[in-house]
Amino acid sequence: MTQAPAAKPPGPTPRNSLEPLFRPRSIAIVGASTDPTNMGLHWLETLTSFQFPGPFYPVNPGFSEIAGLRCYPRLVDIPGPVDYVISCIPASLVPNLIEECIQKEVKLLHLFTGRMAESGEKDRIKMEARIGEQARRGGLRLLGPNCMGLYYPAQNISYSPGFPREAGTVGCFSQSGSITNEIVDKASPRGARFSKVISFGNALDINECDLLEHFAQDPETKVIAIYIEGVKDGRRFLQLLKETTPKKPVLIHKGGHSGAGARAASSHTASLAGDEQIWEALLRQTGAVPAYNADDLADLIIAFLFLPPPRGRRAAVIGGPGGASVQAADDCDLAGLVMPSLSPEIQRQLQEIAPQTAFLLRNPVDTSALSNRTAFPKIVKTVAEWDGIDLLIGLTPDLNRPRDPTSHLENLTHFLELHQHVPNKPMVIVVSSANDGEEWRWRNISEKVARSSAAGIPVYPHVSRAARALSQFCRYHEFLASRNAE
Repeated sequence: MTQAPAAKPPGPTPRNSLEPLFRPRSIAIVGASTDPTNMGLHWLETLTSFQFPGPFYPVNPGFSEIAGLRCYPRLVDIPGPVDYVISCIPASLVPNLIEECIQKEVKLLHLFTGRMAESGEKDRIKMEARIGEQARRGGLRLLGPNCMGLYYPAQNISYSPGFPREAGTVGCFSQSGSITNEIVDKASPRGARFSKVISFGNALDINECDLLEHFAQDPETKVIAIYIEGVKDGRRFLQLLKETTPKKPVLIHKGGHSGAGARAASSHTASLAGDEQIWEALLRQTGAVPAYNADDLADLIIAFLFLPPPRGRRAAVIGGPGGASVQAADDCDLAGLVMPSLSPEIQRQLQEIAPQTAFLLRNPVDTSALSNRTAFPKIVKTVAEWDGIDLLIGLTPDLNRPRDPTSHLENLTHFLELHQHVPNKPMVIVVSSANDGEEWRWRNISEKVARSSAAGIPVYPHVSRAARALSQFCRYHEFLASRNAE
């Protein structure tokens, strides 16, 4: 398979503008081979799978063809211009590659290549510094080293063949490639789609401040999610957070909380993790939203992506049996949500709907004893429309035997209909994860998650995670309200 070279782009790219760097019309993968374990081959196959529209070229002097593509011995042997180069070669060969990139007027060199400063070895640290200086002198921008690079679905670019093809409005950047995989893999089945995801590794050139500034200005991005292990310029990062959070929510999972985590962060991306108390103060001061692991970050993403602004923290939980209701109340309280008692008028209305079990219809609203299926949607509607609550958490029953799976979707259907009826009141759905491998149980759970996500309703596997995400969601909007009141 042959590909025509792309036309040379007009004019120089300003050094402080990242957007042109992420829109390459041609890509070269240096160090690709036919070895199934080779990451260069992985990128070739992924770009093919994503149908990247421009030419992409394998570069390796040991091959004439790889994956059906003509392979060039050196980057400078490629006849047309190359905008973006992915390096899969050893660190010792990178200086020569940089010279070829400068000669070819490459815009961005993505260094998947690792074993540099993150190794902690003095000669490797010095090598990384020399590479950075060499690229700066030649006007070449670097992403990495030690990173997975760019996932940009609108441009048909990805480093994972399993990522969604559809573009969305969540922008994500991370010092860890594995964490970006986790974030996309955990959030996308629940409806999240991404504008760009950028793994930037050691941040020799393009760093967290550059990327935060980029996403703050990016019209394709509405929510910004970050995994960070340290910062190069604390003052600039603080200022950018102050400027960005009033316009877009910034969700931050910081690695290196513990002493062991800080040591791991240093060996992972050569980062200085920083003092934990300083980070907490920074988040409070700027309105950035903290996450404590990849699950937490994915939970926050879908809350900020789908929910309308809340009026307050008063929550109602509907749908669980007795024990689950007690636990749900505890979870909400621990997360900082308020569980108000139902008003006398609401209790009177519920008494008329379900007189035999009205004593269970408090907050949380235990509907497990309802014998009349028609009562459930009336109860949900009555509670949801009550002005005494600001948030709604809907519990769906577990399917504990394979027969009659349709009945276990009825409660969910009523919540979905309610969402259309009261779209301005934030609502989330709790769908418990299966704890065994029974196919009928997994099918039921998958169906619930798919239906809820398609309706634009955040789905959580447990009330505790839903409550925490809602509490942080409220905290951000409280921050915005306090700024507007000043």
